[in-house]
Amino acid sequence: LHGVDRAALVEAMARRVATGAQPHQLLLQVNVAGEAQKGGCAPGELGELLRRCAAHPRLVVRGLMTMPPLTDDPERSRPLFRALRELRDRHGGREALPELSMGMSDDYAVAIAEGATLVRIGTAIFGTRDN
Repeated sequence: LHGVDRAALVEAMARRVATGAQPHQLLLQVNVAGEAQKGGCAPGELGELLRRCAAHPRLVVRGLMTMPPLTDDPERSRPLFRALRELRDRHGGREALPELSMGMSDDYAVAIAEGATLVRIGTAIFGTRDN
């Protein structure tokens, strides 16, 4: 599951998976840019969210994800991707959090250069969506 961003969601998920056959793997969403319209915990809240997840052995945090602001210049996303990687490094590094989900069709190359292990490139494959 991608986008887990608050303690209430962690607790609800823990109740639902308590008796399942396999643990659930999660990516915690961090709102590195601080955009009010986007989900994600604040960078300063990540440690507490990780602690809450660790209290539930059936929830396995695999890494972090972020969604930077849309921009025409992929380089404007670089500091945000770097900030997520540095945040991961402060919370156990690759060994503890092997996945970094960041980058989309327009900025995936910058995201990969900054350490992304997962990118979302649907537009590059399927084209733009009709709204």
